[in-house]
Amino acid sequence: MNREESFELLKDNLKNNNLIKHSLAVEAGMKKLANHFNKNQELWSICGLLHDIDYEKIGDNLELHSKEGAKMLRDLMFDDDLCDAVLTHNEAHGIAPKSIMAKALFSVDPLTGLIVASTLVLPSKKINDLKVESVLKKLKVKSFAKGVSRENILKCKEYLGLSLEEFVKIVLVAMQGISDELGL
Repeated sequence: MNREESFELLKDNLKNNNLIKHSLAVEAGMKKLANHFNKNQELWSICGLLHDIDYEKIGDNLELHSKEGAKMLRDLMFDDDLCDAVLTHNEAHGIAPKSIMAKALFSVDPLTGLIVASTLVLPSKKINDLKVESVLKKLKVKSFAKGVSRENILKCKEYLGLSLEEFVKIVLVAMQGISDELGL
């Protein structure tokens, strides 16, 4: 399934516009990281796009989140590495990500939330005005965007061999590149 078909699949399963925007943000970050690591950009992009495909289906049962999504994608014959990445991005299952794609998704997912929250407190509310330094400062403020897992973001060094600053820059630049789609 190509990117366009994957996006249609996403829209068939997610109706909440904010969830779709989140999926687009994670997709952009994953694609930029694939480029950085010289990996398959389309595969990584689709992984980011579909990582929360089950979110509305599972309702409040977050213990099922990503298990159901991985199963849905396996049933549709998606790449095994992609399905494993979707499964392991939810740390509630206690399954450590193994592939570099899975490790990237594990850290990109929460970072996009922090970047969006950091953008929304700017006077302009424009992501193109956001600086890496601002995101790094907000990361240190535990009361800011409380739902964002700082621990998962900080795994970028161990999992990807990237400094926190470099990781934030890659994902921020990726998200700035789709600012119109994100409405930021």
